[in-house]
Amino acid sequence: MADSMAEEVTVNATLNETATNGTGKIPATPEGMAVAYTSLFLMAIFPIFIGSFRSVKYHKEQKDSGEKPETMSSKDAAMFPIIASCTLFGIYMVFKIFSKEYINLLLAVYFFFLGVLAMAHIASPIISRLMPSAFPNKEYHLIFTQGKGENKEELMNYEFDRKDLVTLGGCAVVGVWYLVKKHWIANNLFGLAFAVNGVEILSLNKISTGCILLGGLFIYDIFWVFGTNVMVTVAKSFDAPIKLVFPQDILEKGLAANNFAMLGLGDIVIPGIFIALLLRFDLSLKAKIKSKTYFYAGFIAYILGLLTTILVMHFFKHAQPALLYLVPACIGIPVLVALIKGDIKAMFCYEDHAEKKETKNDENKKETVKKVN
Repeated sequence: MADSMAEEVTVNATLNETATNGTGKIPATPEGMAVAYTSLFLMAIFPIFIGSFRSVKYHKEQKDSGEKPETMSSKDAAMFPIIASCTLFGIYMVFKIFSKEYINLLLAVYFFFLGVLAMAHIASPIISRLMPSAFPNKEYHLIFTQGKGENKEELMNYEFDRKDLVTLGGCAVVGVWYLVKKHWIANNLFGLAFAVNGVEILSLNKISTGCILLGGLFIYDIFWVFGTNVMVTVAKSFDAPIKLVFPQDILEKGLAANNFAMLGLGDIVIPGIFIALLLRFDLSLKAKIKSKTYFYAGFIAYILGLLTTILVMHFFKHAQPALLYLVPACIGIPVLVALIKGDIKAMFCYEDHAEKKETKNDENKKETVKKVN
């Protein structure tokens, strides 16, 4: 979770960055800005929608296997903004003390491996289905242990096949492209992969925990964007695929464009894991017809909040804390719908992977078994 935390806290703001040349800033045309903002908008909602449905499958697999995934407690949620603030300020100080070229070189190598694995996780099922039946596939089983005899401990137990290796090779090509060229398309492919995996795997198990987390980051985002220049400075210095970017001068320069608008992955993943929880809550309701009311309420709320962020940013020409607009919408609208439908108690009592409580009947059965034995 530490890696994902670093990704989420570093550029948890929506920024409008204008590239400069020797003569000064290059103004973006209205058409170019419209294309850039529309593209960022679509790239932001895509991982939330896909990741939410993937989270349902992920949690089902966890339940079927008997494993309980790591979830964030209410205490963790309350501490997260404080830890995030310390991390953000620490990164800011590192960039002030050390040369950002060397730091970004290390980050590029680190995120190369993370990005390749994240993309492979998403692409592997798709590539496997597209492979022809004549493909000479073979399965492999990698086991890595330490110690001997009774002290032997399993460190890795991974099953894969040749199709997975083909997928990994293709993702590695994208990784090399990013490492060598730092092209914005390669950056976005990695960023989207991180966002989808984050929404899918990172877990909130209670609505109340999600409200605490979003509420804390609401204050965090406002302070670090409006109160200081730390967030904006780090976002512009941190050259890693933890933000989605799109050039505002793409109509003039094509794929070589370099006047970017950007959106931090934290503004996607943090609301996204809350919306994914709403979808799992929807599917838990004992209704004759399984609707996805609260998921779509949260999803529409995110769309309205993001559109508001873009409009305010465009009007004031200043970096905006996106969670200022996303948090009230993503919490307020689903809760309002629950109040209207009478599901508010069920919503705040819902828990992923809740411990099954023993009923009186279960206790009586155990007593009977003991007497028989």
